[in-house]
Amino acid sequence: MDVIDIGTIIVGLVILCIGGYAIVSGGVALAKKLRISSMIIGLTVVAYGTSTPELAASILAALNSHTDLILGNIIGSNIANVGMVIGISAIFIPLAISKITVSKWIPIMIGVSLLIIGMSYDGEISQIDGIILISALIAFTLYTIKTVKKQKIEENLTIENEPVEGELFLSRYKIESFPQSLFLIMIGIILLFLGGHFTVNGAVSIAESLGISQLIIGVVIVAIGTSLPELITSVIAIAKKQTDIGVGNIVGSNIYNILLILGVSSTIIGIPVSIDVFYNYYIMIAFSLVLFIGFRKFIPRFVGIGLAIAFVAYLVSLLV
Repeated sequence: MDVIDIGTIIVGLVILCIGGYAIVSGGVALAKKLRISSMIIGLTVVAYGTSTPELAASILAALNSHTDLILGNIIGSNIANVGMVIGISAIFIPLAISKITVSKWIPIMIGVSLLIIGMSYDGEISQIDGIILISALIAFTLYTIKTVKKQKIEENLTIENEPVEGELFLSRYKIESFPQSLFLIMIGIILLFLGGHFTVNGAVSIAESLGISQLIIGVVIVAIGTSLPELITSVIAIAKKQTDIGVGNIVGSNIYNILLILGVSSTIIGIPVSIDVFYNYYIMIAFSLVLFIGFRKFIPRFVGIGLAIAFVAYLVSLLV
């Protein structure tokens, strides 16, 4: 391992984040031009777009047969989202949890996590499993749109004029036309490809030079790096006193990581699952259960400290 490998990963992660934001912004602008409601944009364009950094890295890994890196990225991202993002955020201020997050989204997150564990017992997440996950993703998206629309109507809230992620960028740089929107999306796709290339190559190089598995590199380096945007978004939400949004976004991100990223990656190439992966699976479930079992209305500061410490302990357990 040398400075060049580390620098390659850092550059790759930065490019991935910029590319993902470009796609979200361009997609939001395009959807606005098509007169699609902000709610639908938020649940489709933004939800899918914010997962594009992880998706790009995983697709590049799949195309190069680095399957351990794919699982490490997905499992590690889900653990980091709870242990690092929610943990650190709750240290600053107790995080409110909406009723719908506890009653619907967290159980679904745990359910899809258990689904991939079941798929893994035969030693592989096959291409057929990938198609099943993508089908579940489509069903989940439609269910989410229906559920949120119903909730908005019951609460007498407008769904047409709510601001969504990406609009600040649009207003600042005046992205108003179809060509500008399409150009931004194309730039985002190119950046995602380049960022994924740098990130995957750097991670593989470090794994080979240190003699450790790509799974661990995916969990420790790639996953944490691709979770930084969620951490930044959550901190911003906290500053705006919108703590319930931060928790909901994290839970949604974990669901999309499995259904979208693992679904697409395993459809490209069947992903072998070694016995070592199951330890990480169970840690992922344990972190998820903390949100479901222990706290119904908010996550107190001491739990945030506990989650952060548990996350650090988990990383140490992988490296020693």
